[in-house]
Amino acid sequence: MDDGIVALASDHAGFPLKETMKSALDERGVAYVDLGTDGPGSVDYPDFGFRMAQALANGRADRGVLICGTGLGISMAANRFAWVRAAVCHDVTTARLAREHNDANVLALGGRIIGPEVAKDCLLAFLDTPFGGERHVRRVGKLGTPPDLSGS
Repeated sequence: MDDGIVALASDHAGFPLKETMKSALDERGVAYVDLGTDGPGSVDYPDFGFRMAQALANGRADRGVLICGTGLGISMAANRFAWVRAAVCHDVTTARLAREHNDANVLALGGRIIGPEVAKDCLLAFLDTPFGGERHVRRVGKLGTPPDLSGS
């Protein structure tokens, strides 16, 4: 599968794992852009989730990897934007299904939750798995369009 350009972003808690992900992408020959942070000093994860959303919106990247302590906060920040489908994954199965069923365009990882080898496995599954289409298209389409709640 054509990997395209992958954007990487993390807060301070995800910084060490981000460096590991960069090495994994280098080994595979995948082009990437590093959106920061650039060290272990304390930063705010929403800033880096927003950077990811911007990189996807302006075509600087085709897909992304976000990393914070749990993967949760940074994915919430990025998922505020309708074109971002960031999925927090903890193993190969969740990474594969996030792509296959949900057409996730951002893999979110917890730097304090999973180890580097599992994270690499998640990354490769995320890159190698195509969207399954068919029955999932309708559902994924609803992720970017708010439902009509006026009658609720």
